[in-house]
Amino acid sequence: MTTTTPDIRSNVARDSVNVLLRELRPVIRDPFSLIVSLLQPLVFLGLFGPLLIGGSDAPASEVLQWFVPGILVMIALFGTGVTGSNLLMEMQTGSHERTLVAPISRSSLLIGRALKEMAPIMVQAGIIALATIPFGFSVHPLGMLTGLILIAIFGMGFGALSYALALASKNRDWMFWAVQQATIFPLLILSGMLLPLEDGPGWMQVAASLNPITYVVSAERALFSGDLGSLDVLWGFVAGIALAAIGLAVGIRSIKRSS
Repeated sequence: MTTTTPDIRSNVARDSVNVLLRELRPVIRDPFSLIVSLLQPLVFLGLFGPLLIGGSDAPASEVLQWFVPGILVMIALFGTGVTGSNLLMEMQTGSHERTLVAPISRSSLLIGRALKEMAPIMVQAGIIALATIPFGFSVHPLGMLTGLILIAIFGMGFGALSYALALASKNRDWMFWAVQQATIFPLLILSGMLLPLEDGPGWMQVAASLNPITYVVSAERALFSGDLGSLDVLWGFVAGIALAAIGLAVGIRSIKRSS
């Protein structure tokens, strides 16, 4: 008598989709949360953008072409950087422990959650990009689509790291927020999202070159300008995919060890 061994990979894929759909239901039922999350990038566009335009000799459209892609990456950075707080709340209420004993792969719990971060990020980034067109920002359709895919890949990896941090900070909320705040703002500044770093001190340029988000931002600027063949695009995808791989690996290992 022979027995068949179930395909673990297909089970992980199926379970990940189920977790993804479960995580998306609250967002679909309450899309207002997506609108609220747009307030921060809109504030940066409305208040920081005019300062850049006023302090530059370049046309407003050229400044926006440089500035808006950085804002889109910022949406992913801030949006996924706080997702671990949702997991912290689930651990405090006991719902996370119940999912751990569910008959699904633990890996899928992390993968499904990370995939869920891709959907709202792409929607928000698309809205911001389209909303700035009347002000001079130009969008190349294929470049925009490729840029949104890159943002989603980056967001999935950074979101997985946020979940891993939440698992490591169980019962210690202060630790999650301390590490999150101490990490996210240096990554933001040292990526050149808001200000160019070419005229910065040497140590800052070296630090920026070690920041993977720097390459994602440069790739987004090239893509939204229609320069799909730029080396910046290649290095941006290398950085984004590497971050996603590292984030998923760390997150899956953390959730397998959680109790």
